[in-house]
Amino acid sequence: MRRGTKLYSLPALLVLLFFCLIVLFVSLPILSLFVKTSPDSFLRSLDAPFVMDALRLSIVTSVVTMLIVIIFGTPVAFVNARYKYPGKELIDTIIDLPVVIPPAVAGIALLMAFGRRGVLGQYLNLFDITIAFTTVAVIMAQVFVASPFYIRQAKTSFEDVDRSYEHAARTLGATPLRTFFLVTVPIALNGLISGAIMTWARALGEFGATIMFAGNFQGVTQTMPLAIYTAMQGDLEASLVLSIILVIISFAVIAAVKILMRRRLIHAQD
Repeated sequence: MRRGTKLYSLPALLVLLFFCLIVLFVSLPILSLFVKTSPDSFLRSLDAPFVMDALRLSIVTSVVTMLIVIIFGTPVAFVNARYKYPGKELIDTIIDLPVVIPPAVAGIALLMAFGRRGVLGQYLNLFDITIAFTTVAVIMAQVFVASPFYIRQAKTSFEDVDRSYEHAARTLGATPLRTFFLVTVPIALNGLISGAIMTWARALGEFGATIMFAGNFQGVTQTMPLAIYTAMQGDLEASLVLSIILVIISFAVIAAVKILMRRRLIHAQD
C-alpha cells in the first residue's frame, strides 16, 4: 500500500509543482511593478503632464472605439449568427483575422489603405483629409484590432438565445426590430456587455498598430502603451505608474467578464 501511495503522490506533487511554477511565473512580474513603486513616487509621476495626456487620450479613444464597435458590430454579429449567405465562412475568417495577425502588420495595412499615398487615402488627400498620424488614426487602429473580440462574443450570445421567445413576441404583434431590442438583446445582454468590455480593454492596450499608423505624438496619438514605451527611455517611474494603471484596469476587466459569464451560466441553468 505504501508503495502504491508513493506512486500516486509523485504525480500529484509534480502537478502541484508545475501549478506553483506557472502561478509564480505569471504573478511575480506583475507584483514586481507594485514592489518597485512607492505611493509617493506613484502620486508624483501621476502628475506628470504626459502621463495625464496619455491617460486621458487612452480613455477617450478606447471608449469611442467601443461605441463604434458596438454600433457597427452588433448587426454584423446578428446576421452571422442567424443567417446563411454565400461566403459566410470567408467573412467570418476576415473578421477574425486581426486577432491573429501581428499588430505591426495591422498598422502597415492601415497605413497602406488610409495613408496619404494609400489606396483610399490618396483620394482623401485631394480633399485635404488626412487620417494617418492623427487621433482618428488611433481610433481606427483600435477598432481594427479590437472589433473581433466583440463580434465573436456577440455572435455566440445571439446563437444561444432561445428563439421561442422571439417567436412568441412576433405572434403577439411585435415587429422584427422591436423583438430584437426588447427580447433578443436583453437575453443576450450579459454576453454583449462582456464582449464590449473585452473590446474596450483590447483597445486600451493597443500598441503596435497605433504606433505604425498613428505615430507617437503627445496629446494627439500617444496612448498609455506608447507613453510607457517612451518613458522607459528616461523616466522609469512614469512608465511604472502607467503600467500599474493598465494592470489594475486589466484585472478589473477580467473580473467583470468572469462575473458576467457566471451570471449568464446561472441564468441559462435556471
